[in-house]
Amino acid sequence: MPSEKIFASPQDVETAFYEALERCDLEAMMAVWAEDEEVVCVHPGGPRLVGYNTIREAWQRVFAGGNKLTVRLSQQTTVNTPFAMVSTLLEHIATADNESQSAPVAATNIYVRGALGWRMVAHHASPVPPSSVAEAPRTLH
Repeated sequence: MPSEKIFASPQDVETAFYEALERCDLEAMMAVWAEDEEVVCVHPGGPRLVGYNTIREAWQRVFAGGNKLTVRLSQQTTVNTPFAMVSTLLEHIATADNESQSAPVAATNIYVRGALGWRMVAHHASPVPPSSVAEAPRTLH
C-alpha cells in the first residue's frame, strides 16, 4: 500500500504523480494513490483497472522498459472543492532520448482529501489526434 507520505494539497499530489511518471519510479507513483480498492486507472487505449494492486501491476509493466520520460503539461483546468479536485489537461509524453516524438494524451485526474492528506483516486488518459490539440475549445457550449 502507499507510503505514509502526506500531501498537503492536490497540486502536490499531481506534481508527485508526473515526477514519478517521468522517472518511471514505481514506489513514488504508488505513493500518490489512495489505499481505497475502488481507485481507477485507464491508460491510453487500455482497459479500466480497478484496485490498488491491479493499478500497481499495470504501472510496473509500463515502467519495465526502464525508459525515462519527459512530460509536458498544457491546457490544464481544475474544479476544486474542500475535499476533492478534478484536473483535466493535455499530457505531451516522449522518451527522454527522443523528445521530438511526443504523443498528446488527454487526461483527467481526480484527487480526494482524507486522513492521510490528498491522494489520487482516478487517472484516465486517452490519446488525442495531434490536429485537435491546438483547436481545444475553452467552452463546451
